[in-house]
Amino acid sequence: MLEDKGEFERALHQLENILSKGEIDAFRTMFLDLHGFDRAQIIVQLDMEKRIQVYEFLSPEEMADIFENIERDNQQTYLAEMHPLYASTMLSKMYTDDAVDVLSDMKPSEVAGYLNMMPEEASSDIKELLHYEEKTAGSLMTKEFIAVRSGQTVQEAMALLKQQAPEAETIYYVYVIGPMQKLLGVLSLRTLIVASEEKLVDDILNERVLTVKVWEDQEEVAQRVKDYDLLAVPVVDVHDRMLGIITVDDIVDVIDEEASDDYSKLAAAGDARMAERHAWESAKKRLPWLIILLFLGMMTATLIQQFESTLEQVAILAIFIPMIAGMAGNTGTQALAVAVRKIATKEANEENHWRLILREAGTGVITGAVCGTLITCLIAFWQNSLALGLLVGISIFFTLIVATLAGALVPLLMHRLRVDPAVASGPFITTINDLISILIYFSAARLFLTFLLP
Repeated sequence: MLEDKGEFERALHQLENILSKGEIDAFRTMFLDLHGFDRAQIIVQLDMEKRIQVYEFLSPEEMADIFENIERDNQQTYLAEMHPLYASTMLSKMYTDDAVDVLSDMKPSEVAGYLNMMPEEASSDIKELLHYEEKTAGSLMTKEFIAVRSGQTVQEAMALLKQQAPEAETIYYVYVIGPMQKLLGVLSLRTLIVASEEKLVDDILNERVLTVKVWEDQEEVAQRVKDYDLLAVPVVDVHDRMLGIITVDDIVDVIDEEASDDYSKLAAAGDARMAERHAWESAKKRLPWLIILLFLGMMTATLIQQFESTLEQVAILAIFIPMIAGMAGNTGTQALAVAVRKIATKEANEENHWRLILREAGTGVITGAVCGTLITCLIAFWQNSLALGLLVGISIFFTLIVATLAGALVPLLMHRLRVDPAVASGPFITTINDLISILIYFSAARLFLTFLLP
């Protein structure tokens, strides 16, 4: 394992020199001794000419172990560099769920070409998983799991475990299958090891198996694996027939993907991964939000125009508009982030909704009081006008309360309406709070107008 950047750079430089000399044995000895993640990082750093050499020096099976550790955004580029037969063989040697991830980013004609060159067994498993809807348990699962039949002894189960272990993605759980592939229970590796060889697996299995349905959303699956600290979870159909398993490494990828997706929505930027690939796709995702925000911005400008006479009488009011609007946007976005996190982690149930709203209201009162008092003192000293300081301070006080509540209420309302709360994005909340803050500020200014005039 290459533990620091300097060690990685030295290994990369050494391997590049070996490739330049065409020393296949020296390259294989050094490269294959590295950790799988480090091998993938080395591949990424090499130029295309040297990567093609690597494909010649490594078997498709060896490359399959490396390819699974390469970022998904780079996989299509490297796949195009390989000979089609080499690439299809490599894909067939990958775990089924990982191969499906690679193929799902291709055009149907390209997928068909690779599947036609694969062995029948591998292509059949991949075709099955490709039919499941994206971001469901079916699209995440792998077919490489260890299962024993009801009625087998522990000795027979251990023999089967040794036979299937090299191909399985995880061996910590052994599943017991009955007629028609129905899942009856699960055995841990420890249970098998300590049990008497003559015992039947039916006598020692755990019937309380946590399963997920093949159509369940990947986010719900990830939450369940997290809640129960599982290394793998079996996927079943409506009749409880076992179809595959989802392993914890896939769950980590799901959590990362969902976090990235939610962050992109909070920024009104659409799919971050697609945005990195195509400028046009990125623009299409962002434009609807930007156009909506453009019209909301025009509403803010129209609102300010309604108070034009007030501004003409006390021009200094204009200099505090950006500060008040900015404070409203910032505090609203903070409350939004808290609410979306609560919803995403399933902490915001019916009872907790009111608790969250009350807490955010309290937070708004406290922050509003502190910021309002502070800005009142600063402006009174700076402009030598207590009335102006009180106007801005009171505006900040009420603005922060309303903005905080809006930031919490909007995602909760969307969640109630079964709309993804992450679409209550930061820019949307910010623009709405701009409108609210301007309305509060100028309404208060009219009340204070007598005290502000010379």
